[in-house]
Amino acid sequence: MSRDQRLHDVSDEGTKRPRTTLGQELPLLVWMMLIWGALWQDFAIGNLIFGLLLSLGLIRVFRLPPVILSGRFNFWHAAVFVGAFLRDVTWASFEVMYLAVFRGPRTKSAIIAVTLRTDSDLLVTFVGHVLTLVPGSYVVEVDRRSSTLYLHVLNVNDQAGVDAARAAVMKIEERLIRMMGTTKELAGLAALKNGESNEGASAS
Repeated sequence: MSRDQRLHDVSDEGTKRPRTTLGQELPLLVWMMLIWGALWQDFAIGNLIFGLLLSLGLIRVFRLPPVILSGRFNFWHAAVFVGAFLRDVTWASFEVMYLAVFRGPRTKSAIIAVTLRTDSDLLVTFVGHVLTLVPGSYVVEVDRRSSTLYLHVLNVNDQAGVDAARAAVMKIEERLIRMMGTTKELAGLAALKNGESNEGASAS
């Protein structure tokens, strides 16, 4: 399995996503109901029920993308993810400060495309938000159909820099999959690791 191969089979362009159930849309409904209560600053039962009915009508009319949960959450990998995120933010902050002070307009940047290995809207969104929160990079565009992120990345001077930026994005995705991905996505990661190990053994 190659590095860029998706963990899930991507459907053909003409294939529509399967119709979601009310249970799958429940997280989105609850979130919209709470937003309604916050906007009106009224969390009374009657107002929340009205917000829930309004949210239900909206997702039926406008067919908003459902928030589909994997059904698993690993607290250890969540702690690893948070620690790595704080480390990346700290390091990137110092790097951006150094570039601003000592390199200035001579600093080169690039727009790169990274195709993720997951087709989960939730994970794609998480990866995009994490990248935007780390100084020196932000998401320019998202192709939801192919789970491709287009990023503006600071301090990229050559192909090695592009490869390093892509590898960093894939590492963030891997941490998120280990934290809350599906069992199928986890199996895909394991298969990918085994494939890389076998390639390394063959090369040696």
